[in-house]
Amino acid sequence: MTGKYVATSTITIEAPASRVWSVLTDPAAIKKFMFGTEVATDWTVGGPIVWRGVWDGKAYEDRGSVLEFEPGRRLVVTHFSPLSGEEDAPENCHTLTWTLGDRAGATQLTLSQDNNTSAEEAEHSKGMWDSLVKSVKAIAERD
Repeated sequence: MTGKYVATSTITIEAPASRVWSVLTDPAAIKKFMFGTEVATDWTVGGPIVWRGVWDGKAYEDRGSVLEFEPGRRLVVTHFSPLSGEEDAPENCHTLTWTLGDRAGATQLTLSQDNNTSAEEAEHSKGMWDSLVKSVKAIAERD
């Protein structure tokens, strides 16, 4: 699957970075914005992260590891999904990078996903991530 295309989604959230960070790392909030996914991790750099749920009627268990964990600033994890049909190998993983930036009292949230094999695949991923970051925004601004 090795690819050079990156899917990126950016949104401005009218909440401080500390609030957005709490949404990104709280299992109950993750379940709300990540399509019902249950997440299991201790957020330790080098530690595992597992996402479980049902997508299009199929149960899944995606996995990865935490690469960076900078509260209020940056979260980087690897991600592999068996639903991709690819072999569970490092070259078939994506890296998801969540970056939070200060925007005059608001937070600019950017999510990028690397290792897409084509522009079309990156565009498809971007559409999914656009929906997801909008949900993060709604949760962070509402609660």
